[in-house]
Amino acid sequence: MDRAFYHEHPDILALETEVRDSRPGRVLLAASPFFPGGGGQLADRGTIRWAGGEAPVARFERIDGNVWLLLADDGEMHGRAEAVVDAPFRRMMTQMHTYTHILNACVYRSFNGALVTGVQMNDDGTARMDFDLPDADNDKLRALEAPINAAIEEDLRVGASYVPVAQAQSEPGLIRTRSVAPPPTADGMIRIVEIQGLDRQACGGTHLSSTRGENRIRILKIDNKGRHNRRVRIGFA
Repeated sequence: MDRAFYHEHPDILALETEVRDSRPGRVLLAASPFFPGGGGQLADRGTIRWAGGEAPVARFERIDGNVWLLLADDGEMHGRAEAVVDAPFRRMMTQMHTYTHILNACVYRSFNGALVTGVQMNDDGTARMDFDLPDADNDKLRALEAPINAAIEEDLRVGASYVPVAQAQSEPGLIRTRSVAPPPTADGMIRIVEIQGLDRQACGGTHLSSTRGENRIRILKIDNKGRHNRRVRIGFA
């Protein structure tokens, strides 16, 4: 079974591994602790160290099922290297991603299964989620701040499992986005993230092991975006 390292070992943020391939300014590792971005979550930040030096990771590129690390300089490496994830940035993104799941769950329950039409997490501790809510009462949306923070305080367990693609597509509520879904693994499975007693949905990002993070959430703003979309902006309190 093909499972992402950052899913199977979320607490390992520094990893020594083999260099599978290297070209000027880019490297392919045998194993990588970096989350390469997706689903509205920003990619990890970090550094690669090797015998000849070190370089910041500038971005990631998927080619033929592999994730290449693009470096901030033209360094080329062979043998072994150490990949080091920026821990505070990962923690912030992981916490915010978990909180967007709670927001999603509250909207899904309160507004008759409304689907997500867009999501974006930002590096300033804010995020926005767009929902297909043409007739929603904005005051009712703002009132979700209290149950979101109640779920955070409740310290609910967050776990993950895998189901076949066909099951994910047929089971109501597992895929919450209007147009996209997490890519399947090589063995045809979809990752399902579950918040105990609150939410269960397909997702490929990183999440807390329980809902109680260091921060609480504020609903910052609600915008009408077109005829159907309602945009909810949240930030750490």
